[in-house]
Amino acid sequence: MANKPAADRGPADEEMKEARTAGYRVLPGAADEMLDAEGKIRPVWQSFVAAIDRMSEHDLHERFARADRYLRDAGVFYRAYGAAGSSERVWPFSHIPVLIDEKEWNVLAAGLVQRANLLEAVVADIYSDNKLVEQGFLPPALVAANPEFLRPLVGIKPAGGHYLHFCSFEIGRGPDGNWWVLADRTQAPSGAGFALENRVATTRAFSDVYAESHVHRLASFFGAFREALQAQKQNSDDRIAVLSPGPANETYFEHAYIARYLGIMLLEGEDLAVVNGRVMVRTVAGLKPISVLWRRLDAAYADPLELDQSSHIGTPAMVQALRNGSVTFVNALGSGVLETRAFLAFMPTICRHLLGEDLALPSIATWWCGQRSERAHVARNIDRMVIGPAYSRLPFFDDNGRSVLGSRVSGLSRHSTTEWLETEGSNLVGQEVVTLSTTPALIDGKLTPRPMSLRVYAARTRDGWQIMPGGFARIGSGDDVTALAMQSGGSAADVWIVSNKPVDRTSLLPAEESFTRNMPGSLPSRAADNLYWLGRYIERSEGALRILRAWHARFAESADPDQPLLAYVTRYLSDVDVEMTHGVPESLLRNIDSAVYSASNIRDRFSPDGWLALNDLAKTARRFHATVKLGDDAAHAMTVLLRKLAGFAGLVHENMYRFTGWRFLTVGRLLERGLHMTRLLGHMTAEEAPDGALDMLLEIGDNVMTHRRRYNVSTARLTVTDLLALDPLNPRSILFQLNEIRTEVEQLPNAFVNGQMSPFYRETMRLHSTLAVMTPETMDADIYAGLERDLEKLSDLLASTYLG
Repeated sequence: MANKPAADRGPADEEMKEARTAGYRVLPGAADEMLDAEGKIRPVWQSFVAAIDRMSEHDLHERFARADRYLRDAGVFYRAYGAAGSSERVWPFSHIPVLIDEKEWNVLAAGLVQRANLLEAVVADIYSDNKLVEQGFLPPALVAANPEFLRPLVGIKPAGGHYLHFCSFEIGRGPDGNWWVLADRTQAPSGAGFALENRVATTRAFSDVYAESHVHRLASFFGAFREALQAQKQNSDDRIAVLSPGPANETYFEHAYIARYLGIMLLEGEDLAVVNGRVMVRTVAGLKPISVLWRRLDAAYADPLELDQSSHIGTPAMVQALRNGSVTFVNALGSGVLETRAFLAFMPTICRHLLGEDLALPSIATWWCGQRSERAHVARNIDRMVIGPAYSRLPFFDDNGRSVLGSRVSGLSRHSTTEWLETEGSNLVGQEVVTLSTTPALIDGKLTPRPMSLRVYAARTRDGWQIMPGGFARIGSGDDVTALAMQSGGSAADVWIVSNKPVDRTSLLPAEESFTRNMPGSLPSRAADNLYWLGRYIERSEGALRILRAWHARFAESADPDQPLLAYVTRYLSDVDVEMTHGVPESLLRNIDSAVYSASNIRDRFSPDGWLALNDLAKTARRFHATVKLGDDAAHAMTVLLRKLAGFAGLVHENMYRFTGWRFLTVGRLLERGLHMTRLLGHMTAEEAPDGALDMLLEIGDNVMTHRRRYNVSTARLTVTDLLALDPLNPRSILFQLNEIRTEVEQLPNAFVNGQMSPFYRETMRLHSTLAVMTPETMDADIYAGLERDLEKLSDLLASTYLG
């Protein structure tokens, strides 16, 4: 939307501008990202603030609505956990970006590169010579008693030579204007994908401002890291994948997003097997080698054989594959030990010892309470300390998952606090209470300062460590600096690194005119399974909708559920577990929800439009379930749902690449439609079927007009059977489904083995040829019952051939 010139702004607009700037005050003792020490707007912010001031309230509202709509349409979410379980929450987006001058950022980036090199040296020592402990630079307890120190990994050198490939750092600015490192993230750093989505959403809101600003792009960072991952492959036909804990993880959306963005596979532990010391992915074409895994699950869960035996998301013998040097993990198993909070106390000394230089970017002041003098210092200064767990994976202390201020430690007196520190000291650290700098957030129409920390990412590339020019800011919901996390009500904002000259507009797309067309990678069996059942659940829902619409349309005319035809169809619906207690049955909701669940397991292979359409279908069905009544109201609801379902099916059919995944989805849809029509024909063409059954059958099959054109007679059992069972050109007929299944099966991997048909392909051909020679006169209840059993057997054969 174009900005209004100042002369055209009305009094309300001027009042809005006044409201946005009036009352903007920095928290006592805090630095501010937008204002300097004299209260003046920093140069890097001046153009942005001037642009904001030119915008009316309505303009700002429209801009923010565009950003929110993008995030909603893209399906960006995080998973929140509470007493009632977990739920998907809309990504908490703060619309005002954080602006940092390029010169200041370059200093920060150099400090983070130094820190990444230091962390690499520390973890390499811990899992090899352990000189830091031997020489007294690290207390033995912080390694030996650390739950993130994985003993089976000691002595195993990474295949690529490095333990760390992708790190993140929590950093914050203090009252003196200097930056501190608040935490190191090396286990499975999250948020890089969200940083990308924050950038897209922010540019939707401020496209004109962004275009005029010299903001560094993010694509070059991801492009360089993708090249580094490719360089880690041991053989040209090896695969690269993101290894995820699965859809229940709080950042699963990001796992799928990153895999799709970089064009690599998204896998779970059950997709993998270790065979002869090599990691293999189970695909529909058999086992295929994997040599690079970007790990997004905690290391201990990666191998239930040698690490955490209770893990259900890992792969047995993964550690043995590491011993064989056949796979590279990003990051190496065991690198989570570097997240140990107590390590921050020892980093300055270790840096001087290992690198021969001081830390360029200091850590927040930390004291490990396992040492007498440090414990005494924490006890004396408890009121200005935050007490937290010494080890990275121990639980926090308060009910909201946060460290606790020393002044609130269980209401203990100074004497009992000292005793507590003496008893539990080795498990505790004291850290100075942080007064973080503030950044502007638009709260109730006003620019309001909120405490902020930055999450910044480092990737190891062919040219060494590269720092993402941005990341994302975590914005507090109030003045409490311990409440920056999403789970505690915090929000996230984009970070603009602004130059005083034009920047490169990089992209992940190749710039060269020549290219190589790469065929999509092998389809994991789990993904094929979910695509197959997605097709079946969608078709099952459509079949139920068509029957229900026909039933309710007739009920609207008679209002008598005991009328012979309605009672007859009700018995059929009962046999296929569709209850008639609601206008929109619970069983229909379950089928649609199952389709959503199957799609959620393959988010990396699913378009945002398709996901949005499927979720819209599910929400509409649930709303109708609670509101519509039997009869005409329900018939109309079924029509609405059918149209939404057709929209989803159209998106899939028109946009999905015609490769193996599409074939499994299509086979699932065809097989379910064949089963649906087989059962329906067997019931509705039976001798005991009441009057009107054949006409209703044609309506359910959407073939009323086709029947009139093709046959110059009224509906009869033979004509209906010919059209809906045996017509090879009718997309609703059983024979059409088998014909299409045969076509798709021919294109699947291993359709022929050693020159012979696979059992699945052979059974498909037998079923097709058997039905193709049938005549309407030979089709009876026994034939339909046998065909139903054969179609179910065909599904079992598909599962045993490709999905096992």
